[in-house]
Amino acid sequence: MDPLLLVLIVAGVAAAFCWITSLVTNETSWIDRLWSIVPVIYVWIFAGATLVAGVDATRLVVMALLVTAWGARLTFNFARKGGYTGMEDYRWAILRGRMSRWQFQLFNLLFIVLFQSALLVLISLPAYIAWQHPVPFTGWDAAFAALFAAFLVGETVADQQQWAFHQAKRAAGGTLEPGFVTTGLFAYSRHPNFFFEQAQWWAFYALGGTALVADGGSWLNWTIAGAALLTILFIGSTVFTESISASKYPAYREYQRTTSMLVPLPRRRGRAPETA
Repeated sequence: MDPLLLVLIVAGVAAAFCWITSLVTNETSWIDRLWSIVPVIYVWIFAGATLVAGVDATRLVVMALLVTAWGARLTFNFARKGGYTGMEDYRWAILRGRMSRWQFQLFNLLFIVLFQSALLVLISLPAYIAWQHPVPFTGWDAAFAALFAAFLVGETVADQQQWAFHQAKRAAGGTLEPGFVTTGLFAYSRHPNFFFEQAQWWAFYALGGTALVADGGSWLNWTIAGAALLTILFIGSTVFTESISASKYPAYREYQRTTSMLVPLPRRRGRAPETA
């Protein structure tokens, strides 16, 4: 069976599962629970097909191992926040309150389930390019794999810093000035974990591109849609999240003024929100 067809079948089953369970349980975070799992399956499908074909699978095995590490880290972080124990993303509850029931169910089907399920396939498809072009592993592959790993480490550090802050906030009775983390990597980016998450998938796209270039093609290919759409999704989600934070915490506006939203940069002139 063509590995792309198998990926699409798995994606269809996953999407149907997310939609049906969201209707049964009346909560919509099922796609979040599969977010860190299905791309790992997709990339290993392509890697497995290459191994079975008996051609050079080095690049795809490296890609699969990197995505497995990404998935393991994200699954752990999501689980320790209670993501697998019935916790729904708080943003969906806010949107549900702003829409009628039929409007939210349409949003649930088209965006939460179908769009995000399609996006998880798209970000995995540089592996399809690598499957189509099983050329030898190159120095560029090694460089982009190292870059992916570095971004993975950055996201791990950012998530741990955020987790430690919220644990301290909980221990303090639910209030810890200024109400959000501003130290460590968060002194240079308001959402460093979001930045590193996106950057990993751009590095993954580049790994597919190296296969195409080594086989006489171009760095620019149609699988760029996955990384590009993921970036657009994250920017939209970040803007929405920040509108909520700014309404909850008086100091957040100053934090926005002095600190880069995504790309880690030196803090602009101004005073950082005071921490307790």
